[in-house]
Amino acid sequence: QVQLVESGGGLVQPGGSLRLSCAASGSIISLYVMGWYRQAPGKQREPVAEITNGGRTNYADSVKGRFTISRDNAKNTVRLQMNSLKPEDTAVYYCHARLNYSAWGQGTQVIVAS
Repeated sequence: QVQLVESGGGLVQPGGSLRLSCAASGSIISLYVMGWYRQAPGKQREPVAEITNGGRTNYADSVKGRFTISRDNAKNTVRLQMNSLKPEDTAVYYCHARLNYSAWGQGTQVIVAS
């Protein structure tokens, strides 16, 4: 099974940018649907962005136009570029891989505050 490790989280001011990375190991991700989810304190985990094995992307309405998901199959990596960050983007962000099973990373914390 694939193992996922996220990185790139941190503290950023409103309007700033962060780039999250998800490094996969144990399996080649080229056939997987890859995604990012987030979970804010006291809330359920929610989907943020998804990219299919063919490169088609989908975004939550709340992040459209601000976040961009991309994948580099050669490097077995998925990234989430987050621009124009808002305080409501504060959450733990999780990388997700889906094939005939689901795999999750351990998450990376993003805090948007002045």
